Amino acid sequence: MDIKEAIRSAIKDMILPELEHIRKDHQELRVQMELTNKRLDDMNRHLVDQSRRIDETNKRIDETNKRIDEVRSELTARIDETNKRIDETNKRIDEVREDLTKRIDEVRTELT
Repeated sequence: MDIKEAIRSAIKDMILPELEHIRKDHQELRVQMELTNKRLDDMNRHLVDQSRRIDETNKRIDETNKRIDEVRSELTARIDETNKRIDETNKRIDEVREDLTKRIDEVRTELT
């Protein structure tokens, strides 16, 4: 039994300090892992917040684009209406010019 006890004691002397060292390293790794997980959680919350902000900004951009399209349509309609009025005015001017030219020609003919 003495040899058995001596071997057991020698193994304990060799293994127990190593096991204690492994436990200590394991505890340190656990603490580091918890800190890393906390940082990752913080980063995830930050990314979710950034994603929400981006979505809100995209929504505002879409609304602005819609308003721009509406204004463009309204301006195009007004320009078309103005062009139509200009064409009508030009037509009336041409008619008046033709009438005046005709009258002038008639007066010239009468005077000669």
